[in-house]
Amino acid sequence: MTELFIQEQGVKKEIALLENGRLIEYYEENTVDDNSQIRKEGNIYIGIIRNVLKGMQAAFVDIGTEKNAFIHLKDLLPKVDETKQQLPQDLDISQLVKPGDKILVQVKKDSNEKKGARVSTHINLPSKYIALMPNTDIITVSQKIEDEKERERLKKLAKEHLSEENGVIVRTSAENKTQEVIDDIAKTEAKWNSILETSVDPDKDESQLLYKSEDIVEKILIDLVEKDLERIVVNTKKLYDEMVKVLKSDKQYSKIKLELMEKDNIFDTYDIEKQIQKSLNRKIWLRCGGFITIDKTEALTAIDVNTGKYTGVKDAEKTIFRVNKEATIEIAKQLRLRDIGGVIIIDYIDMADEEDKNKIENLLKEELKKDRTKTQVEGWTKLDLMELTRKHIWDFRTKSFENAKKEKI
Repeated sequence: MTELFIQEQGVKKEIALLENGRLIEYYEENTVDDNSQIRKEGNIYIGIIRNVLKGMQAAFVDIGTEKNAFIHLKDLLPKVDETKQQLPQDLDISQLVKPGDKILVQVKKDSNEKKGARVSTHINLPSKYIALMPNTDIITVSQKIEDEKERERLKKLAKEHLSEENGVIVRTSAENKTQEVIDDIAKTEAKWNSILETSVDPDKDESQLLYKSEDIVEKILIDLVEKDLERIVVNTKKLYDEMVKVLKSDKQYSKIKLELMEKDNIFDTYDIEKQIQKSLNRKIWLRCGGFITIDKTEALTAIDVNTGKYTGVKDAEKTIFRVNKEATIEIAKQLRLRDIGGVIIIDYIDMADEEDKNKIENLLKEELKKDRTKTQVEGWTKLDLMELTRKHIWDFRTKSFENAKKEKI
């Protein structure tokens, strides 16, 4: 049974997704109308080029935020399938844009205390069964759909119903669907056309927001409506009324039960608070007595696996394999729970047996299939480290959460 709990306390909104009573995803956001604290990832703007940096092949774009956003040359060029086509190497960014130019951009990564947001002209509009990519000819299918015949069917279906100027990523939820995918393509293309038709004053030297991306609750509903999301519990009448509108917007949400529990902290009632606090720990113990540590830096997230209290049996290789196996399952859970994105390096306990290493890699890939977002296991490096990447779902937390995390560590 999957349940969604949403509570507001002062200026803070917390969202917890539980599976059979176990916390699997947790998000926190600020509800105050403070421009520096509002998530902008996914928003689409008419931005204005303020500075061009030839040496970096990049530019700064004014999108109306405190810090100008950053755009790289490759995000100004038409999007291509880099497995089939290489980007030109001899282009100068100053040939494409100059200060004062207005460009249509989407925020790909939010700003932080040190850097402005990262933006791109490559638009991605996610929906229930597809993610529309305007102005490309790329048609691809989620890697989580493994049946080759189904992949080809979905590619053909998308190609037949897409406008010529648009590309698409067909999502996992589209598997074995036909009319639903066709309807979703039409709906999403209509949304894109509506964005393009938004009136813009060409004489104004200021940015303009054209589209605001969905919030985390809507994103969860889109991803889980066809699975087993059964219940939503909220703690205020305001949240309840908002959710009633959302659930009425799509007939597929009709099976979800909505409940109002007017308490300051419903997370305490359902033992969610303890699980949240546990998710802040740097060290996570495994059932066997081993443990993992998670350390996040600006460049990557490093995860270390240790035998800890587990001494195992006489066979050292079996002991090591068991710890690495339990660690793999826990790591996949923690990546989703903490919404860790970017490059991730796992330092497993060294295994001499190549077969054991292959088993661990395959187990990691299998466990990551439970994640709602894109993950890519790159495999073992020359130093016997496991390298993977993960696309975050909701990379925006209030400063209070980040500070609490640092204090706990």
